[in-house]
Amino acid sequence: MRPMKLALNPKVAGQALVIGLCLLLVTPPVSVLAAEEPEATKQTVALSPKVGKKLMEIQPMVEAKQFAEAARQLEAMKSMKNLTPYEIAQIYNLTAYNYYLQENYRGAIGAYEKVLEQDIPLALRQSSLKTAAQLYFTIEDYDKALVTVQKLIRIIDEPSGDVLMLLGQAYFQAGRYREALTPIKQGIQKYIQQGKRPKENWLLLLRVAYYELQDYNGMVDALLDLLRYYPKDSYLQTLAGAYSELGDTKKQLVITQVLYESGIMTGSQHAINLANLYLMHEIPYNAAEVLETAMNNNEVDPTERNLRLLSQAWYQAREDAKAIPPLERAARLSDDGELYVRLAQSQLNLDRWSDVVDSIAKAMNKGGVKRADQAYIMLGMAHLNMKRLSDAETAFIRAKAADDRSRKAADQWLAFVANERRRKETMEQVMPQGEMRVQDEMLRNIPSDSEDEGGTEE
Repeated sequence: MRPMKLALNPKVAGQALVIGLCLLLVTPPVSVLAAEEPEATKQTVALSPKVGKKLMEIQPMVEAKQFAEAARQLEAMKSMKNLTPYEIAQIYNLTAYNYYLQENYRGAIGAYEKVLEQDIPLALRQSSLKTAAQLYFTIEDYDKALVTVQKLIRIIDEPSGDVLMLLGQAYFQAGRYREALTPIKQGIQKYIQQGKRPKENWLLLLRVAYYELQDYNGMVDALLDLLRYYPKDSYLQTLAGAYSELGDTKKQLVITQVLYESGIMTGSQHAINLANLYLMHEIPYNAAEVLETAMNNNEVDPTERNLRLLSQAWYQAREDAKAIPPLERAARLSDDGELYVRLAQSQLNLDRWSDVVDSIAKAMNKGGVKRADQAYIMLGMAHLNMKRLSDAETAFIRAKAADDRSRKAADQWLAFVANERRRKETMEQVMPQGEMRVQDEMLRNIPSDSEDEGGTEE
């Protein structure tokens, strides 16, 4: 049985969730009026009254979506004399925000690059690098996103979970899945240590990274965390698939059984998959019940393959009578006679001799029987039980000729037929009258019980 497949294409799902996560992380730039700490520069970070007043006039225009007028006035500000690096950075910061709200992400990135060219405080540099990295993700320039995040990591003493996740995403999108694992796990662990619930998208990204590396043990761990923090049926299904990849079909069976019986996992493929798992673990009766119920409810089509599987389940459960009807239907649909031979075997187990003869005849008429010798052995046994010695003998002779592997068994049955024929001939033989009279005379000369016990001669 081919284990059931995973519910989603992990690579596509991974790309979608990364883009979604990036969009969640992208936020408007820090307000141009926010105070900055002069951690990275001795340059003054104060805005002159003139510059501060002008930026305060332009910011409401941006938020009111008067983008063209805001852009015109910001461009005019860039030509002002004696601007400090910090003032230039704040002009480009608001310019970036103006582009961002217009979804002109490349323009916003260009503006942030101008911000980063200036001698600015550490906090502003960190926030600008982080936002620029997020924008590179948005335009799917993952190489530049990785470079930008690496620059950000280098100037942070203790990166937050969000920043570590950005690095993990950048490695992931660059196809460097193994390198992505460490920052992703560190980001998740930071949240847990802070008593926070790790974000669902982070755990999903970790799961996909493990999948890309075909590390199913790691994938199971990530899925167990997903189920711990975000219990969903879809994660249980994926977990069952991961256990299948690991060859741990017992755990796969337990999860699949729970999902199917609770009505969460429905449909033809899930019923067939569960039945195969039952058969794999030698629980054929449950397999048969699942399939038969699903067929009766029109959830599983009665195709030759599915009927054959149902019959096999009943047969392994030693329910030969129940195995016969689906096998008869499957045999009629089959292109060769193999299923009629299997049908004959079940009928033989139930002593349905005439049905065995009929099924073997149909098998031979359809052709394609792999072991005709075995079919003829069964045919001979059926004839023998119906006291058709000549037909049985013919069948055993055919078995012997069909395949050397049945030569010994055929010879034994032929010897048995010969003995039966001799015994029958003996039983049917009529003894001569003379002999019978002699026999009668001999019987008269045998003393009776009374004579032996108390009689005396006269």
